[in-house]
Amino acid sequence: MALPATWAAAQEPGPPSPRPPAAAGQLATPAAKPKPPAAAPVADPAFEAARSVYEGLPEAERKAIQDALVWTGDYNSVVNGGFGRRTFEALAAYKARTRQPGDLLDPRARAAILAAGESARKAAKFSVRPDPASGVIVGVPEALLPKRTPIPGGTRWQSADGRVTLESRSSKPGESGLDALFERATAPAAGRMVTYKLKKPDFIVVTGETATGKFYVRHAAGREGVRGFTLAYDKPLSGEVDRLVIAVANSFVPFPEAGPPTPDIIVAKLKPPAGFAPGAPAGTGLAVAPGRVLTVASVLEGCAAPEVRGAPARLVKSDPASGLALLDAGGVAAGAALAVSQQAIASGDMLVTVAADASGLSVAPGSGSASGGLFAPLQPGASGAPVLDRSGALGGLVSRFPAAPRLVAGVMPPTSHAVVGGSAVAGFLAANGVATGAPAHAGDASLGTIASRVSGAVVPITCRK
Repeated sequence: MALPATWAAAQEPGPPSPRPPAAAGQLATPAAKPKPPAAAPVADPAFEAARSVYEGLPEAERKAIQDALVWTGDYNSVVNGGFGRRTFEALAAYKARTRQPGDLLDPRARAAILAAGESARKAAKFSVRPDPASGVIVGVPEALLPKRTPIPGGTRWQSADGRVTLESRSSKPGESGLDALFERATAPAAGRMVTYKLKKPDFIVVTGETATGKFYVRHAAGREGVRGFTLAYDKPLSGEVDRLVIAVANSFVPFPEAGPPTPDIIVAKLKPPAGFAPGAPAGTGLAVAPGRVLTVASVLEGCAAPEVRGAPARLVKSDPASGLALLDAGGVAAGAALAVSQQAIASGDMLVTVAADASGLSVAPGSGSASGGLFAPLQPGASGAPVLDRSGALGGLVSRFPAAPRLVAGVMPPTSHAVVGGSAVAGFLAANGVATGAPAHAGDASLGTIASRVSGAVVPITCRK
């Protein structure tokens, strides 16, 4: 797999557009015959059929399929939910290699792709975490890169044999600019060849090779300075590492908008079934005021002795009409008051869910359903998890996680979930003397950015036996 340069693209290219016909009345020169009008390309029925099915899926599932195909080694472009020739070819390559029966995107094929991608992701122990040393959010394949050491302005992750190295870097405003970094990365050197380079006002990408290795460099500029990462590895490892380069690049968030994010965030499209691990939470809570944790009543069903972060908690108020509950958890501090959206979730809305699990926090992309619920790849423990829109406003809480979830290779694929809406949450909090914040920032923030805003307020709720 050649290292792609497509992370800079906003949209995956689709099939080629037809050329315009020759101008009417154009005369041929004596030395040349007139060219006939260019024929329109023949439509590809397989491409169009796959496009029709794919574009009818919720955005969260479209992106999850692309992400899974990255992990299976079939897709080497941006995970953006768009359908183009690269996505089609990746689907076809996966089907041909695995000899899957049926259509490219029938339910069985989609489940198989998601399961295969998650299996590869789990095997790599790939987690997308904030790096406090540089301030970036970046994915690290921890199975391959177990060695972690601090470096000036960042962190170095390295394989046990030193043949693969990932480094995050940051510099303050005025210390190092993109121009200088670009010149350094593309400067001619003996035995070193640049295979791709891109320079934009706010970021650069450079890929290349040496006699024995490959490298990928990406840096971005912002008000806080310049932040980026470099990944270098031996050429014989290309078959294993090329797809990891794509996964790392797709996970990279140079400037999360919050103050230092907590180190236990795990951003993942599909997480292991945390509810089946020892000590996993019964559900998720949201600290909304000092000593006050908001959740849903379903988390407390059959739980006479709830605990928050391992400390005893007491039920303060439960509202059967909305299905919300408020706990008294004395040791829990709340951050800034969260804005609550009063608008009902609509079909196609881009959403983010932050849930507690056995390993910390999991972050899942999702989309609104026609019933006002959520379609997302949540895992056990997500009952009560906050559902936020892409501006960071609270749109509601996950109402209930299925008692008998349908798992594919031990993982629950994207599924519809009921949500207690933002208006019900706002009314419940107001009735219990809990203030909400000012309207959220406008804009379409990344998963990592939204997760960092609320991570300190999301807590696990367990039941003491």
